[in-house]
Amino acid sequence: MKARGPMTPEAAEGIAIQALSFIAGDGERLGRFLAATGIGPTEIRAASRQPGFLAGVLAYLASDERLAAAFTAAAGCQPADIAKAHVALGGEPWEREIP
Repeated sequence: MKARGPMTPEAAEGIAIQALSFIAGDGERLGRFLAATGIGPTEIRAASRQPGFLAGVLAYLASDERLAAAFTAAAGCQPADIAKAHVALGGEPWEREIP
């Protein structure tokens, strides 16, 4: 998914779900995500239905330059798409550019 200009909430949700799947697809990545968020493995499904969760997934992803680069390469999107999706899902704009 590549976004030019503002991103629709639907497209943003798609990117965030891809990001969560990417994180969950590797045990080490998932372990770091769960440790950082304080969510237990059995609670992730319920947490994903909470407002702001998907924006939080994108914020977590963007906080790690290598993780964000690996995700964008795997997903075929641009680093700016992470920030656009984050804002479209109700997150605050970031002060800096992500990788």
